[in-house]
Amino acid sequence: MKYKKVITLKDGSQCLLQNAAPKDAQKVMDSYLITHSETDYLTSYPDERSLDAEAERIALQEREASENEIELCAWIHRELAGTAGMYAVGNRSKLRHRASFGISVEKRFWGRGIGRALTQACVECARSAGYAQLELEVVADNTAAIALYKSVGFQEYGRNPKGFCSRLTGWQELVLMRLELE
Repeated sequence: MKYKKVITLKDGSQCLLQNAAPKDAQKVMDSYLITHSETDYLTSYPDERSLDAEAERIALQEREASENEIELCAWIHRELAGTAGMYAVGNRSKLRHRASFGISVEKRFWGRGIGRALTQACVECARSAGYAQLELEVVADNTAAIALYKSVGFQEYGRNPKGFCSRLTGWQELVLMRLELE
């Protein structure tokens, strides 16, 4: 799946949203380490990164060639500000209509509209890929993210009170959200 769009952020600067290419593997990995150390709201910790640079390069190459999945990068002046992805929940008949969504933006870029832009781009890609539903899980304490997702049209459909077990705070409740695309 291919995607490329230049947007203007809240502060007037330009941001390029485009596929994460195999050549971006090291920068994507570096950004992962940064974002996953800046907040306790993401699915893993920096020390749990399982892919090396070559495996990341191959994964990005597969995403770039995929017809129904995508990994996006948000670039500001050639700096990677954040990433987002849209992935198939499954390829079996009963699951083909569902995609999942994940996002991370480096803290120094928060508040500029990058999260909204990446979210909207993933919604657009999910529609283009023919999915009927886009899903996500978000930590209940992450009120800013929940507000963003609701403003884009996601609706809560459930909660998992022991969704994450944080090293810092213990149990974290997850809000399950979905967006109907049809």
